[in-house]
Amino acid sequence: MNLTRDKQQVRRMIAWRVAQELQDGDVVNLGIGLPSLVANEVSNEVEILLQSENGLIGIGEMATDSTFDPDLVNAGGQPITVTEGACYFNSADSFTIIRGGHVDVSVLGALQVDEQGNLANWIIPGKMVPGMGGAMDLVVGARKVIVAMEHTVKGKAKLLEHCTLPLTAAGQVNLIITEMGVIEINRQGMTLTEIAPGCTLEQVQAATEAPLHISKHLTEMCIPADL
Repeated sequence: MNLTRDKQQVRRMIAWRVAQELQDGDVVNLGIGLPSLVANEVSNEVEILLQSENGLIGIGEMATDSTFDPDLVNAGGQPITVTEGACYFNSADSFTIIRGGHVDVSVLGALQVDEQGNLANWIIPGKMVPGMGGAMDLVVGARKVIVAMEHTVKGKAKLLEHCTLPLTAAGQVNLIITEMGVIEINRQGMTLTEIAPGCTLEQVQAATEAPLHISKHLTEMCIPADL
């Protein structure tokens, strides 16, 4: 594994790999933090619609100093751009779209994920938080749930046998993408389907509390050429 990558490079690597999961016609919701970076990595050859629960369909790349508009933010308050034909509406209508099952893919970060596909991503007991927000609806309402996150936090595993933090939703995670690989949640539990270049199976398992099943078709994880 390339240990020289800094945090920004690791986050971009994960976001780029998540973008490869998106297909023409998908309506996709990107969570705050790392998932929001996926907007910058979507190929121009793929036509998708990025949706935000504060009332917008047609999000473009994250805003820069030259494209900043104070009236354009995502649900996390991050400055964004919009694509031609973007649609604005109120939050109630936005959640009607989500709860009605019209979001194809939801990409979220996580504090913990376990082998049953349970997700904990909204609170660490004892710490102040504004609330769960729309994560509960997005995880249950989307047809596919992808967790995009760094594999560990301060050396501690985030992929567990059983979540120990309060759950956002139970049994809803389909795919986990980290800087160490791609992991599917299925009846077996966690199945490693792709492994990052330079990583060994022993390294990935050592960073994962839950036992990993290894796909018979395990491949090397694709990453951007400049990383």
